[in-house]
Amino acid sequence: MRIDSRRFLLTGGASMIGARTAELLLAAGAAEVLLYDNLSFDRPDAAIAALCATGRVRLVQGDVLDLPALTAACAGVDGIYALAGFMSAGIAKNPALGLDVNIRGLLHVLEACRQCGVGRLVFASSSAAYGYGAIGGGLTEAEPFHSAGVPAPPALYGASKVIGEQLCRLYAAQHGLDFVALRYSTVYGERQHYRSTNALYIIEAYDRVARGLPPILYGDGSETKDFVYVGDVARANVLAMEAPVSGEAINISGGRPLTVRFLAETVIAIAGATLAPEYRSAPTTGFRITADAPFYYDNTKARHLLGWSPEVAIEEGIARMIAWRRESVAAEGGAA
Repeated sequence: MRIDSRRFLLTGGASMIGARTAELLLAAGAAEVLLYDNLSFDRPDAAIAALCATGRVRLVQGDVLDLPALTAACAGVDGIYALAGFMSAGIAKNPALGLDVNIRGLLHVLEACRQCGVGRLVFASSSAAYGYGAIGGGLTEAEPFHSAGVPAPPALYGASKVIGEQLCRLYAAQHGLDFVALRYSTVYGERQHYRSTNALYIIEAYDRVARGLPPILYGDGSETKDFVYVGDVARANVLAMEAPVSGEAINISGGRPLTVRFLAETVIAIAGATLAPEYRSAPTTGFRITADAPFYYDNTKARHLLGWSPEVAIEEGIARMIAWRRESVAAEGGAA
């Protein structure tokens, strides 16, 4: 589907990914972008205000659990981005609502697509669809879901994304839905929130460094993660709406294993501090998302089907996030 002169709706549109995607849709010539969000997580800020000031973006306050309101908002829309959802930490706090939003909420989006004749859906899936634990190396889209020994919150989150992808396939088979599921690895960048457990390795590390405290690492710091910059994710979203492929699940990732020690040391260096990470034993409360071997998410399929590859190196992305964090704290009258 071409972007130029088309109308798009983004559920979870006020999010960090939603705002950046809307920005790129405008740049590609979209006629109108609707940010559909209940504002329970993300409040309208300067980024959203700037988008709305263009006259081509509207913030529509609504909930994916309200099917009539969602369907009304989707009238006349050409393409939808299903970005709304709970992550592991949110599901841990409120499993009933979290699973309801991730599963029934997506089902409502699919039904709105059917009722309104929406031409294409891009579903924000997750690398959590592979699970965690005893998996290592470069994980491709053929990898099955692993849940043995995984803490309940991330296992439930990953399972909800597996169910979401299958709901998309059901609507494709029964109603001809044209869709692509993008499996994001850990997304980070400007407007970073605290709901992503893995992203805390960056934002929490910086917030501690800004207070003159060392980042805290559990274990020896050798555990690996795969991070992808929010601007690269937004670019993948736009390409996925345009690409002549359907019914595919595609990794959108940094494609590089990064140790948590490297992340902490990079934050310290870019922040201009002289601290060293503090190593601690694993906590006995809460949950951690861990892997037993170094891994990353192979993004070869994205290169072939979407013409996409990550462009922003982790060092540059962290520098941009730190600059945003400093500006936002200064605007609030704090110090960082």
